[in-house]
Parts: sequence; structure tokens; C-alpha cells
Amino acid sequence: MAVVEKSMKLFAGSSNVPLVQAIAAKLGCELGALSLKQFANGEIYARYEESVRGADVFIIQSVAGPKVNDMLMEVLVMADAAKRASARSVTAVITHYAYARQDRKAMPREPITARLVANLYEAAGIDRMITVDLHQGQIQGFFDIPVNHLTAMPLFAEYYKAKGFDMENTVVVSPDVGRAKASKRLADMLGCSIAVAHKDRPKHNAAEVMGIIGEIEGKTCIINDDMIDTAGTLCGAVKELKAKGAGDIYVGATHGLLSGPAFERLEQAPIVEVVVTDAVPVPAEHLGEGSKFKVISLADEFAKAIQNVFDETSVSAMLGVNPEF
Repeated sequence: MAVVEKSMKLFAGSSNVPLVQAIAAKLGCELGALSLKQFANGEIYARYEESVRGADVFIIQSVAGPKVNDMLMEVLVMADAAKRASARSVTAVITHYAYARQDRKAMPREPITARLVANLYEAAGIDRMITVDLHQGQIQGFFDIPVNHLTAMPLFAEYYKAKGFDMENTVVVSPDVGRAKASKRLADMLGCSIAVAHKDRPKHNAAEVMGIIGEIEGKTCIINDDMIDTAGTLCGAVKELKAKGAGDIYVGATHGLLSGPAFERLEQAPIVEVVVTDAVPVPAEHLGEGSKFKVISLADEFAKAIQNVFDETSVSAMLGVNPEF
């Protein structure tokens, strides 16, 4: 019997093509040919313009932005098309997992939309998920397929180490109690102390910082979170830190959603620098010389994860795998 060689094929959704191109370059392969468009009424259409029969297909998409539901639907339609075209396997590389904040019933009669989205991915025929810094690690339990959960934490640690901060006079500030464990991990990587912001959330996309637990007076503060959306909560934490005598304040987050008034709020806030990854694209007009917004790339981490999955070798051996899960 003839031995059939495995074939890897990468395909890009429409939300974050530059990141997908960077991943493909790291892997030394070209993006697959795909026709992806919308009908006049907004319905999504996808067709592979090359054979994917017997191939390991990797669909890479950032499910974010003002058309977040379209981005989600693109993944589902692409996965279904790949399965019907006899792909050997379909892996969704979701650089931002939409609806992750709706991971539980916080109030009666609410949905658990993060679970619903997981069900949709599986129903579309996806065999494996690769993602980064989920809002809550428990989301992995919503899947009956393997989930490789990466983290950008080592990249942030390297970035801040390169700035040469005096770690005796630096503190990582968790934006809330739920993020404290991850913030402690970053603080351990940097060799500095940790503080925690205590907040109350009266409604969605709104939060009030009630106080800061920990010593921050006169210290360089690094606020690290999994995402920045409208930046209201973040700027509230920055205001509270400054009121308590904090020194320079730096902000880092894996997913820079930066919706609505976020850019204006962050520009006006007493923040030295805002660092996000390219898991979600940042408009070019907010970058460049003189901007307080910086982007670090996750292309290498995603490329290594994809290669290891394709080679059927350990993904957990990677530096950028979330150690909590």
C-alpha cells in the first residue's frame, strides 16, 4: 500500500490577514486559495479554490471587530466547506475567542453564549481549536474536541524586561481579583511585586474601582489584562492608581478590542504606553512614531503551535502554552 504524505493547508478569514500572512511566512508555506465574500443581503459565501482532500486544514481568524458575527460565521462556513471537500482534519486557529465574557449565568434568564459558540464550532465540523488567553480557562470545558490554549504572557515578560525597569520599584497590577493569578505569574517572570484592583460591575461594559490592594506608591505600575474593550474599567483603575501615588503606568493586554471611545480614553489617561498583540488588528492610524500604542506579534507562537499539531508532537512543550490548563 502506498504511503500518503500529510499535507498542511492554511486559509485566512478576512479579519486579520496580516497576522495570517506572518504565520504562513514563519511556517514557510503559502496561504491556500479561497473565495470568501458576502451576498448582497449579507450572507457569507466560501469556496476553496484548490483541493483540500486528505489535507490538514487550518482556518485562522480573529473573531473580533465591528463585524464580529460575520467573522464567526466565516469560520463556520469555511469549516463546513472543508469537511464537505473531504479534508482530513479541520483546525480552527481563533486568535480572539468572541463571546468569551458570557461564560456563565451572572443573572437569571441569561445565556451562556461562550458555550453556544463552542457548540457551533463543533457542529461545523472543527476537529481542534487553537486559541490564546481565553477570558476564562473554563471555556475549554465547553468543548468535546482538543483545545490548545496558548498565552502571550512570556512575550509581555520579555518586552518589559527589555525596558530595564528597576524591579524592586515595579509592581504588576491585576485589574480585578479574577486576573490576580495571571498577574502573579507575570510578576514572578519579572521578579517584582503584585497589587490587585478591587472593582464592582453594576452593568455590562461598566465597572467601578473600589480600591487597590497592595503597595503602589511611587512605583512603576504594569497593568496586565486579557483584553481591553472600551477601556472604561482600565482608565478607572489608572485614575485610582494615580490618586494613591503611583509612578509611571504601563498597560498590556493580549486582545486590544479597543471599541468605541477606547482610543480617546487611553490617549487622555495618564498612561505611558499601551501594549497589545496582533491577535486583534489595531488600525494603522493609531500606531507609529509618537503613539503610545505598541503591538507585539504572536505569529511565531501560533506558527509553532500549528507545526506541532500538524507533526503530532507536544504543544504543551512550547513556552507560550498557558500553564494553568
